[in-house]
Amino acid sequence: VGTGLAGASATASLGEMGYKVKAFCFQDSPRRAHSIAAQGGINAAKNYQNDGDSVFRLFYDTIKGGDYRAREGNVHRLAEVSTSIIDQCVAQGVPFAREYGGLLSNRSFGGTQVQRTFYAAGQTGQQLLIGAYQALERQVALGNVTMYARHEMLEVVMVEGKARGIIARDLVNGNLERHFGHAVLLCTGGYGNVFYLSTNAMGSNVTAAWKAHKQGAAFANPCFTQIHPTCIPVSGEHQSKLTLMSESLRNDGRIWVPKKQGDTRKPNDIPEEERDYYLERRYPAFGNLVPRDVASRAAKERCDAGYGVGTSKQAVYLDYAAAIERYGKTEVTKNGLSNVSHEEIIKLGKEVVKEKYGNLFDMYEKITGENPYEVPMRIYPAVHYTMGGLWVDYELMTTVKGLYALGEANFSDHGANRLGASALMQGLADGYFVIPYTLGNYLADEIYSKAISTEHEAFAAAEKSVSDRLNTLINIKGSQTVESFHKRLGKIIWDKCGMARNEAGLLQAIAEVQALKKEFWSDVKIPGDVSEYNSELDKAGRVADFIELGELMCKDALDRNESCGGHFREESQTEEGEALRHDDKYMYVAAWEYAGESQWNLHKESLVYDVIKPSQRNYK
Repeated sequence: VGTGLAGASATASLGEMGYKVKAFCFQDSPRRAHSIAAQGGINAAKNYQNDGDSVFRLFYDTIKGGDYRAREGNVHRLAEVSTSIIDQCVAQGVPFAREYGGLLSNRSFGGTQVQRTFYAAGQTGQQLLIGAYQALERQVALGNVTMYARHEMLEVVMVEGKARGIIARDLVNGNLERHFGHAVLLCTGGYGNVFYLSTNAMGSNVTAAWKAHKQGAAFANPCFTQIHPTCIPVSGEHQSKLTLMSESLRNDGRIWVPKKQGDTRKPNDIPEEERDYYLERRYPAFGNLVPRDVASRAAKERCDAGYGVGTSKQAVYLDYAAAIERYGKTEVTKNGLSNVSHEEIIKLGKEVVKEKYGNLFDMYEKITGENPYEVPMRIYPAVHYTMGGLWVDYELMTTVKGLYALGEANFSDHGANRLGASALMQGLADGYFVIPYTLGNYLADEIYSKAISTEHEAFAAAEKSVSDRLNTLINIKGSQTVESFHKRLGKIIWDKCGMARNEAGLLQAIAEVQALKKEFWSDVKIPGDVSEYNSELDKAGRVADFIELGELMCKDALDRNESCGGHFREESQTEEGEALRHDDKYMYVAAWEYAGESQWNLHKESLVYDVIKPSQRNYK
């Protein structure tokens, strides 16, 4: 279920191995999966730059970046297979950037001091997805895979305690369909859209994972969400979507605010000595390449203190002037030029930057009307990724037998904060190199299990529950739109369970979300009918699940009275305002089991570190 990077790579790999696979996506083509939006790159411990990278170093950086809240075993496996992913993708024809001599190029990303990120301009996700999609379509042509586009999974079918199929809705005609499978793989991405405003595609949702959760799959660390530091700021109340500017821009750009509070001068009118390059000042060792959670909180702190820029004052500058000049001088030296004017240096530098980041700069100019080659970009943090997800074991199976979760849909590899360029790595690792081995371990014991007819009572009961819910929704006939409820939910979660959380706010948020849920189920207005194409009905089902998830996120954040990674409790910080962990109390994965309306049981999986010694993160 889901055909992004994790889903398409898993489907292609399993088809190649001889399995019969049914693949589902709610988009009109697997190529429209949100993986396509990933810009900056994919990590791998190839050490092509000979700068001291290794499997262990990638493993260490990922554990440290996640603030020591990830499983050692899973992360080490991820680091090990990272190198194979690059070979696989190059063999598929993915056009990674190359250096002049033809070798694959690398760049730096946050939380590392080596260059290990492989990229294809600013559209790495798109190129990787096309590679996986080609492999998937080959299996479709060979008859090993049946593709169901415009289908949304609305229930997991359980037979004798095992996942044995799904109920899917054909989004074009509204019909419900029953599909059997010996195992079900959820590759359905993250739940960032619970915040309403996020960098996720408008259709990205939690529904498939939430249905699994309500059938017994534990949901792990739901409060661990990632706020990305470099996004185009919100421009007004009318907005329903945010745009990401790749983290790779921090590789060459410098982030700053004016030293004077409330400075209204244009950025180019502010002299160098009156600029505060606050990341370079606070974190000299990593500078602008600190991990995302650190960079995001630092930007918020500056804006809250009155140093924000732009009309909203909720933005900071990302400046390319120094990089353009540096690259220009390098080009002059490379080409053996002499007596070159400053204008010529800048022109040469802009050409290099255009080659590296051109599509990102064009996108920024289209959205804001400002030319980032001439004036600094304005950026602000925004919701981007979710480290939480369905709990899985080392083999990626959830707490429900036969039900697996891959990619962003599971919780496994990133702890409390994901490092940049690691999402593509995890999705493809799970799909190409993990599930092909681990799935067989489960199916070997099922070898005598005959296919179950979709006339089985479990399928009939599951379809009836889906049908009843859809009919209940459509018959509420209230007065408020689905969108208005989603917007209100997003505001509650962003304000009280966003970049910073505290006990009073979280308790308030839980009460507000419970009240919103009652209001939703009594006053939502859904036009149209159940048995037809009805995008409002689709959206209503997703928002209903987001409301329930929002409550669990706040419960999880309330229970975890420490700061770690993307989860920042105001009660738990160092004197310098950095996140303060409490390893003696919270060194565990919080796996929540659904126990009825607004009821969850907490199970704790202890995190044991045999190789890496947890310490207070320091990027100074």
